[in-house]
Amino acid sequence: MTPPVDPNQVLMTGENSFIRLSSDGGKTMTDRLSHWRVLWCPDGAGHALFVHSTLLDGQVRIYSDNPPVARWLQKTIETLLYPAFADEKLPIAAAKFTRAGDARSTASEEVVAGNDRIRLTWRDFVEPFVLTMPPGFMNRPIGVFSTFFPARAAQVEMNGRAAKSQPWPETRGDRQSSSACLAWSETWVKPK
Repeated sequence: MTPPVDPNQVLMTGENSFIRLSSDGGKTMTDRLSHWRVLWCPDGAGHALFVHSTLLDGQVRIYSDNPPVARWLQKTIETLLYPAFADEKLPIAAAKFTRAGDARSTASEEVVAGNDRIRLTWRDFVEPFVLTMPPGFMNRPIGVFSTFFPARAAQVEMNGRAAKSQPWPETRGDRQSSSACLAWSETWVKPK
């Protein structure tokens, strides 16, 4: 009988919703946003948004309401997911984060930092599924378990300007997915 408790050590739990946009169906990426709502990690709780976008002329920016959490995410997870987000020399802008809606229709995250107002929107969802990637999967030293709500449509707006590109359909395992997903109930683990 399989034991009911995962044998790995918990690194972090929360959410890591994302939007990746392309003008050519995913061959090249124009915009990449990684939104974190951390409920617990060794450096506490908080939010972070990592942005690499045409709306910023290709620059990378980081927004957070708890900079130690953002730095922890850089060192521990983003270094594996997207190294451009892991540069600890990048400044972190103090920000306020607000969620609206849900995965039954339209969900959005708004981030306000000084003069910057960013809105991420996901809509037209397909059937959710649980992503299971234990440590070692895809040669990653850490693993993740997450509930994905893939969106057929997503939009990124910054200071009244909208990114022009679109998400694209993807397949994860045998499930229909996309390059824009709400990733909720997400837990990252490492071997003990």
